[in-house]
Amino acid sequence: MRELIADLRAVIGPAHVLAEPDVVAGYATDWTRRYSGVAACVVRPASTSEVADVIRACAAHGAPIVPQGGNTSLVGGSVPSGGSPGSGTAAAIPPVVLSTLRLTDLDPVDVRSGQVSAGAGVTIARLRAHAAASGLSYGVDLASRDTATVGGTIATNAGGIHTIKYGSTRAQVAGVTAVLADGSVVGDMSGLTARATGYDIAQLLTGSEGTLAVITAARLRLRIAEPAAAVLLARVTSIDAAADLLARIRAAMPGVLAGEYFDAAGMDLVCRATGLPLPPGYDGPAADADSARARSQVGPAGFLLAELTSGDAGSDDILERLAEATLPEETWVATDARGMAALWAYRQRLTEAIATTGIPHKIDVAVPAGELGAFRSELDGVVRSGAAHEGEPMVIVFGHIGVGNLHVNVIGPDPADQSVDAAVARLAAAHGGSVAAEHGVGRAKTAWLGLSRSAAEIAAMGAIKAALDPAGLLNPGVLLPSQR
Repeated sequence: MRELIADLRAVIGPAHVLAEPDVVAGYATDWTRRYSGVAACVVRPASTSEVADVIRACAAHGAPIVPQGGNTSLVGGSVPSGGSPGSGTAAAIPPVVLSTLRLTDLDPVDVRSGQVSAGAGVTIARLRAHAAASGLSYGVDLASRDTATVGGTIATNAGGIHTIKYGSTRAQVAGVTAVLADGSVVGDMSGLTARATGYDIAQLLTGSEGTLAVITAARLRLRIAEPAAAVLLARVTSIDAAADLLARIRAAMPGVLAGEYFDAAGMDLVCRATGLPLPPGYDGPAADADSARARSQVGPAGFLLAELTSGDAGSDDILERLAEATLPEETWVATDARGMAALWAYRQRLTEAIATTGIPHKIDVAVPAGELGAFRSELDGVVRSGAAHEGEPMVIVFGHIGVGNLHVNVIGPDPADQSVDAAVARLAAAHGGSVAAEHGVGRAKTAWLGLSRSAAEIAAMGAIKAALDPAGLLNPGVLLPSQR
């Protein structure tokens, strides 16, 4: 391992090879604190050529490589294995964490094509601000925007709050530059859409979770900016009622930028934990955690939040159109920036509020629109039966209801216990859904991939992996069951 570190320092300089145990440990634990491992060191290359040199050095030593962007993974996909639930056996040589955070080049916006080239380490917040300065918008936005990176969101095909309008990251990717396991560089950053020259490398790598190559830069599509003109928050009787209301709003208002759902238990928690003021007329949060846990077990009530753009219409026209959607009695609408931000805060600060309760099980799934109600009605019972935990676990559901993407948060079971995660994944699959929606499979869900993909599909993915990374050095233990 000393020889490996020496070779890496010779490649990119001693300052960018971190080997101090305390420093390395910070890169070897993910955001959830549920997944951690052991790494030989952390390398921070600043260019595609340096990434290629790092990969060649690691290959020469047989050292696995874990690509890492902002380390916002919730399924252990950006940290090494070892000491985490669902991880494989540690390699003879501990892996090298390859941080992309110094790959921060951001070219001027190409207004003619509506595209921009960005390094893999550029944060989503910086990219969106850069596009906005040219009157354009990047279609992916998510709560971790200040930390999540271009490369990481491509690797997981992240979705976010505007997926209902613009699609997931895959729809934004026009090209990539990437380094394969042998150090060769592939990709096309021309951004051409009129091209028929064989396999699309960029689309192949989108969603591959660092198992096929290390993405170093991307060519990204931008959109005409559509500023939010109104935000609506409505109290609904169930998740089905939220889906029906969203459908009515979309019929009345073609410019729906976001459609978000969260349980009433989530509203209780976010108000209690963050001190946010209650929506006018709402009967208030539960007094304590035990009361919130009890409320999470009874009644399917929740909230729909919709963000709307006006196009050429004014706010008065928006309100007239919304009236056609037959809104619930408890509906709050804001058309000023401060008011819209205040309504969004109930949804955007929910993750922060959940984190105050301990280490939650955060289970990202997708369910078809017609199955949302059935899934939610069965969820609490499935969680209780699957949890190896004394007492009632707290269940809080939120997510991008417009595309069926739900984030199931379970507070109570031991973080190392995977039984609840497995039970929720099986329930989603039983309703025709996916065990992973936008966070990826990572290490956490490899055993359940067969619930959503056929044996033939998994074998095909394994064949691609073997062809591009025959030694299995790139992010071993992630995505594919055969790589554990």
